[in-house]
Amino acid sequence: MKRTRLKRTRRPALYAVVVLLAVTSASEAAADDGPGPFGVTVVAAATAASARVGALFDGTRHGCTASVVRSEGRDLLVTAAHCIGTDPTRLVFVPGYRNGKAPYGRWKVERAFLPPGWAKGRDEDSDVAFAVVAGKVQDVVGGNSFKTGTATGATAVTVTGYPSTRDVPISCTNRPVAHSRTQQRIACPDFTGGTSGSPWVNGDGQVVGVLGGHEEGGATPDVSYSVVFGAEAAALYRKAGC
Repeated sequence: MKRTRLKRTRRPALYAVVVLLAVTSASEAAADDGPGPFGVTVVAAATAASARVGALFDGTRHGCTASVVRSEGRDLLVTAAHCIGTDPTRLVFVPGYRNGKAPYGRWKVERAFLPPGWAKGRDEDSDVAFAVVAGKVQDVVGGNSFKTGTATGATAVTVTGYPSTRDVPISCTNRPVAHSRTQQRIACPDFTGGTSGSPWVNGDGQVVGVLGGHEEGGATPDVSYSVVFGAEAAALYRKAGC
């Protein structure tokens, strides 16, 4: 987990918010790509969009991140498969969590959906999962759409997540690049343990990645990974969202 993010705790704890950056025209996001500049990590502002992202608690500590995606039941989260563990009912989702406060409530996970590749062999190309909570969380904070089949790097994405040693979310916008046919990566500093499951959201409000995959999200805090969402992820979403 980033390694999780329940184990992305192996990453060095680099939490400086101020990033020294020589801003050039290449570092500025195009208008249709996001706010820019690219590759700078900051504390995420409290907005309607960031409220859909929350800390995933296992007991008294949060060790992963999840976010609300649209579904028929209005009760669905997406996260990394390695965040779920053997008993998803021990998990509690707190959207918009900040400084010990739960402005949109605490939502108990009732069940989870794991792809066959992860359930059978913890295949890193299947490191995505959905979780159903008790209640219509989407009615409270809204939800992003879940999008498969998007070309890696077609647009910039914003990654928002909760480092396990902080009680505020961090956020970074950049353009993903291909790591392999089945994995994508993004350069964003300070995404340490606890950020596994962080959504990669494009400018259309679509989740096109979830922090996880290769090395359960990455072995350093400055480069993070996601599965490329394909047929397996699409089938899992259909199953979980009905």
